[in-house]
Amino acid sequence: MTRAEAADMPDDGARETPDRLRGQASRQLSQLTARSDRLINEGLARVDARKWHYAVLASLQDRGPGSQATLSGRTGIYRSDMVGVLNELAERELVERAPDPGDRRCNVITISPKGRRHLRRLDKVLDGLHDELLAPLNPAERDQLMRLLTRLLDHHTRTS
Repeated sequence: MTRAEAADMPDDGARETPDRLRGQASRQLSQLTARSDRLINEGLARVDARKWHYAVLASLQDRGPGSQATLSGRTGIYRSDMVGVLNELAERELVERAPDPGDRRCNVITISPKGRRHLRRLDKVLDGLHDELLAPLNPAERDQLMRLLTRLLDHHTRTS
């Protein structure tokens, strides 16, 4: 995110922000999420990608082929939105669709060799964007932050 773009967003770190707001974890997470989403979305757009492209390709690479419903469950992308994402990826030859031998009404989606290369490129782009996002933290703090965020998300995922 450029300085001009950051100036367009409310600055939660400004001296005018009341301490009671800065002391709310939910607000801090919300503010950081907005900045993170903008940084990631704009960074991926520069390489003609979207975060959902990355999520599907990473799922296929890490967990193997799957149906549209399977991919929806793995990535958190709504089934109705998954069709569009898969169409975009198929048009770019990043994934392949084939009829499911066990259920001809469904397709099995696999990552293509071109998709694997694209995923490696996106990994590098995201590494750079995450370095920018987490710049004030040293490596140990980054690891600690990821452990804490994972713990919170796991807890709230189990209880919802």
